[in-house]
Amino acid sequence: MKLTERLLLGSLLVVSVLVVCVVVVIDHRLDTAAVGAASPDLARLAKHDVYVAGGIALGLSSVVAFLFARAVSRPIVELRDVARALAAGDLTRRPSLTAPGEVGDLAIALHRLAEQLGSRLLALEEEDSLLSALFESLNEGVLAVDVRQRVVRINATGRQLLRARLPVPFPLDQLSRERIFRESVAGALAGQVTDGAEVHIDGRTLALTARPLAGGGAVVALLDLTATRRLEAVRQDFVANVSHELKTPLTVVGGFAETLTDDALPADRRRQFAETILANTRRMQRIVDDLLDLSRIESGGWVPQPVATDVRAVAADAAAPSRPVADAKGVAIEVCVSDDARTATVDPTALRQVLANLIENAVRHTAEGTVTVAARREPARPVTPSGGASGSDPSAGPPPAGAPGSAAGPGVWISVRDTGVGIAREHLPRIFERFYRVDRARARDAGGGGTGLGLAIVRHLVEAHGGRVRADSQPGRGTTVDLFFPDHAASALPSRAAAAAPAALPP
Repeated sequence: MKLTERLLLGSLLVVSVLVVCVVVVIDHRLDTAAVGAASPDLARLAKHDVYVAGGIALGLSSVVAFLFARAVSRPIVELRDVARALAAGDLTRRPSLTAPGEVGDLAIALHRLAEQLGSRLLALEEEDSLLSALFESLNEGVLAVDVRQRVVRINATGRQLLRARLPVPFPLDQLSRERIFRESVAGALAGQVTDGAEVHIDGRTLALTARPLAGGGAVVALLDLTATRRLEAVRQDFVANVSHELKTPLTVVGGFAETLTDDALPADRRRQFAETILANTRRMQRIVDDLLDLSRIESGGWVPQPVATDVRAVAADAAAPSRPVADAKGVAIEVCVSDDARTATVDPTALRQVLANLIENAVRHTAEGTVTVAARREPARPVTPSGGASGSDPSAGPPPAGAPGSAAGPGVWISVRDTGVGIAREHLPRIFERFYRVDRARARDAGGGGTGLGLAIVRHLVEAHGGRVRADSQPGRGTTVDLFFPDHAASALPSRAAAAAPAALPP
């Protein structure tokens, strides 16, 4: 029963009881007075009037009771509706503040409650948005697992590392079955903590941390260590290679220096040993110089300054130091630069060092024949709406990366070709790595040996210009190294040049 009905019924009941009591009393008095009265009809008329008056009073009291009940119940019903709306999450509803008395005080209190709920809910939403943004922006993969072994939350990095595609929540069995991962999650669900365990998932090395949650469940964090482990392996290889490269000349220098302390050593032998010490000392100096150059390039301490450079003149200058060795071996060094490629946008000092390294390598590994430095221009190729170059065969597919003709935009291709022993195809992807040699014994014996860093420096110098480098070779037929220098290098590098002070490389 509604409040209005209860108030109305209660008021009518009270009024009816009062009216009945009054009518009964008056009726009894009239009956008593009618016994001694001379006219009984007058008494009956009086009683009739009393009954009519009682009925009228009862009707008027019913109307008044209805109006009173509605006036009292209306603000209470409004407060009820507002409270229900607030409980349902509609914080825009507010009660009317015109109700009198305690009901008005209740309306004011409910209004303040709605304001506080709105402000607190807004603060919670902002905090949740901040936490969600932080959670998604973490470089670590984070996932939460409930007591039913369901993943209830996982960030983007965690999805990438674990290759999770299903929307949350989803069963933990949908993730990796790697043993350490499963055992760590199971241990965290049982209340155990796992810190710094390394797991291998999909070819990645991950550091895993798993901790139990107070209310049940577990949270797991995954940090990708793949790049770090790869760098550590590179560092270890680098240290081992440097030690190996320096050990041989140091051993030679130490052994011959110790021999020179013998006063009975003939003068010609003494001179021969001194020349050997000098040659190995210079070799160590070249290794150190190349390491410093490579370190300066990789760290950004050197930034190319591309200008319009005469390729033919720089190539002739770079070939000059290798000509005596080439002439002694009967190897011809040729420079063939087409007229449209005579000028390239490149740092002349860097280009001279690149060509000098390549020509020196070519002469060292060529017993007879020629070493050719060639250059040609790559024109800008129009692009069709489908994304390919106009006039190309769509069925042929894109040209190989780094191959001549596959450059994006105009530039100059410079090639150094030789007719030497060549390189097996399986070695080609690694020849631009530091200290990598196809045949260490041959590299040391042919022409005094290189440092093993020349091609690594070549690759870094070319890529610093925004270019690319590739090699093609066949055993017994020679090797070709292609370099591409884009014309846009001058406009693409000012921001890089401003980041570090330019330092000239040694010629």
